[in-house]
Amino acid sequence: MHPWQGGTMTGRGVPADRFAPAPSSPEQSAPEQPPTNGHPADRLAPRPLERPEVDPAQQHAFARPRGVSGSFDPDQHGLPARGIEQAPPPPDALVQAFGRPSQDGESLQRAPGEQPMTPETEPDPPLWRSGDQDPWRNPAAGAILGPPAVPEPQSDDDGERAAGPLLSAREVLFGRRVHPRALAILGVVALLVGVAGGFLGRITAEEGNPLVNPDVTLAEVDQGATDRPRGSVSQVAQRVVPAVVSIEVRIGGQGGSGSGVVIDGNGYVVTNNHVVSMAADTPNAQVSTVFHDGTRAPARVVGRDVKTDLAVLKVEVSNPTVAQLGDSDKLKVGDDVIAIGSPLGLAGTVTTGIVSSVHRPVRLAGEGTDTNAVIDAIQTDAAINPGNSGGALVDGTGAVVGINSAIRTLGSGGEGGSIGLGFAIPIDDVRRIAQELIRTGTVRHADLGVNAKSVSDGLADGAQVQNVQDGSSAAGGGMAEGDVIIKVGDRKVGSADELIVAVDRHQVGERVPVTVVRQGRELVLDVTLK
Repeated sequence: MHPWQGGTMTGRGVPADRFAPAPSSPEQSAPEQPPTNGHPADRLAPRPLERPEVDPAQQHAFARPRGVSGSFDPDQHGLPARGIEQAPPPPDALVQAFGRPSQDGESLQRAPGEQPMTPETEPDPPLWRSGDQDPWRNPAAGAILGPPAVPEPQSDDDGERAAGPLLSAREVLFGRRVHPRALAILGVVALLVGVAGGFLGRITAEEGNPLVNPDVTLAEVDQGATDRPRGSVSQVAQRVVPAVVSIEVRIGGQGGSGSGVVIDGNGYVVTNNHVVSMAADTPNAQVSTVFHDGTRAPARVVGRDVKTDLAVLKVEVSNPTVAQLGDSDKLKVGDDVIAIGSPLGLAGTVTTGIVSSVHRPVRLAGEGTDTNAVIDAIQTDAAINPGNSGGALVDGTGAVVGINSAIRTLGSGGEGGSIGLGFAIPIDDVRRIAQELIRTGTVRHADLGVNAKSVSDGLADGAQVQNVQDGSSAAGGGMAEGDVIIKVGDRKVGSADELIVAVDRHQVGERVPVTVVRQGRELVLDVTLK
């Protein structure tokens, strides 16, 4: 492109002769001035225009081409660049965007007073009108900080829907107004809802509040654990309770009750002496036994032993349930035991506990009875109350290890309830006494033949001899008054009651070593029990 083509150096209404070529010589740059002749008006004439000389190289570069009088030459486009490097033509995209329309013949330069060409079509409407208030269309609008550009909520209902016609049950079922598949699905859903409601109603009626209370968690139950192990309390009770009977004694308008244990298939029942002592010597007394199944049978007293508080009854029944007798010498403190009897007349009562102590000397003296015994008791914390006397104390295998006989209570007159201190006669002693009572009706006990009291010197305990009976076992063995007995056989003696139970464990006629303390020295005396 020629340097003088496509420029924007002219303004509208400017004469073209202002851009006439500069003179090529000094003679052309300074026209002749008329002489002043000394007149003042001549001095006011314009000063001559001084034009500097034009460099030929610049004139060659910036002068108008030959034959061009104006600033632009729209008709000549192929002039040589005259040694000047020309810019490449613009891209087509820029030509289409910013170039002159091909049908437009209007040039950029207009003559003075010339008006622009009027288009045949109406001009495009402006992007905005003075009355518009949309800031996005008006570039002169001020910037305003407004709320977030979120769409306004639109209602789902463009308007109130008209209510459709209501369908009756007949039209739904037979009017073909509803698809059959929809009816089938509706029926299945109704059936499921009914089944679920019935199930929840049944559970609610059976379980009650724990099911509907959100603050209660039901414990899991093992449905298959209905078979109880053989050593459990329930299994032991099922096997032993039928062998325990209730004993009722009536004398006129008076009466008493207790418990007993069937120890022989012929109907022999062992119980405590204080249970039946009031009826032993009374002709009109009635003694009866009530079995677990409710069978009532009369009983007679076979024999009694006031020194061990044991008695044996005979009941005429066929095929009774017989208790199995265990071994009381194998009991250890802490072993589980079960007490079975009829406390306060409540037949078949079962309580549990442990062995609290063994070989505990306990003196029994029942009011209104002839019992005056000292037993070598098994102490237990199983609940034993009045009426348990004569009942069974059972170990974990179901074997009877003792006969419940007494309780220690805080009440006056022995009328208080259980405080966890119960005492039973060891079954080893019961077996020996019961067998002798069944054979002979009476029992002979070994006797040392002394009266003693409990003493202690601060270091050791014992039973001090108060007197020695003439012709007794103690007199024959050389025992004297004042001796302190501390041992009988292999058993230590710490009190007068313990001396009685230690001697009673030996048979009549048995020779037993007895250790005594006499004047500070220990002596061992051989005594033959009578």
